[in-house]
Amino acid sequence: MDNRDTLIEVRNLKKFFSIGDNTLKAVNDISFEIKRGETLGVVGESGCGKSTAGRTILRLYDATGGDVLFEGKSIMNLNHQEMKAMRRNMQMIFQDPYASLNPRMTVGDIIGEALDIHNLASGQKRKERIQELLSLVSLNPEHMNRFPHEFSGGQRQRIGIARALAVEPKFIVCDEPISALDVSVQAQVVNLLEQLQEKMGLTYMFIAHDLSMVKYISDRVAVMYLGKMVELAESDALYEKPLHPYTQALLSAIPIPDPEIERNRERIVLQGDVPSPMNPPSGCHFRTRCPKAMPECAASVPVWKEVEPGHFAACHLYN
Repeated sequence: MDNRDTLIEVRNLKKFFSIGDNTLKAVNDISFEIKRGETLGVVGESGCGKSTAGRTILRLYDATGGDVLFEGKSIMNLNHQEMKAMRRNMQMIFQDPYASLNPRMTVGDIIGEALDIHNLASGQKRKERIQELLSLVSLNPEHMNRFPHEFSGGQRQRIGIARALAVEPKFIVCDEPISALDVSVQAQVVNLLEQLQEKMGLTYMFIAHDLSMVKYISDRVAVMYLGKMVELAESDALYEKPLHPYTQALLSAIPIPDPEIERNRERIVLQGDVPSPMNPPSGCHFRTRCPKAMPECAASVPVWKEVEPGHFAACHLYN
């Protein structure tokens, strides 16, 4: 891949949490790249580490190991001042629009806070910029003096998007930005994100549960399970020909709108519960629930490899 096309490069990233005498390996040695202007979807069950990965990439969490490069420059050892400057390039849209907005601040001050911190605008220019950002996310600029509780969930998420855009970032981690919203509003927010990406040349890491929505918005999709990445491919390739048994099971759970096909197709139902990330199985973490598990799955960790051009998987079926 041409390095000029790579905006974010993640190398062997790890994030562990100490819980008593135990270690929770939330993100355990993942590597991938995100190209400039693309959307990388990240999917997996709750607790698989996808949100922790997003926060660690932005250094909201300090990594336990590995490296993150932005435009070829490592961000892991930047000091406070250098990281503050870097934050103009990297922003986040949080999952819960109810919890992520300060209820005591007006919408204007919530969005304007980023302008103040980075000294981007003051006085009348600050007010105009806030109004411009509200218009950009299809909200009434005259509502900048209202408080978050006066808005619906979808409108609050638009405020969160406006806040992320205030510093004109190049890269945004969208941490399940639609999961707390009504289904009717989800499509509106996803369409807005796509329009903004096209207009401003943004690059997204889109974390979500909804596999059909991820297919719609993503150029490539990564699948995580218990802190590890198990598959990564272009969106169409992953949905048409999933390689990893876990991905196959996830995709088989997506409802198909045709009743005839839906009735006759085979659904892969995984046995058992997700193991504890504090005590994952040996070898392949998925082997205890995998319908295709073999003896070697317990003996060694599968190698992350390019099985087909641009299609990566970590599975002993392909090692």
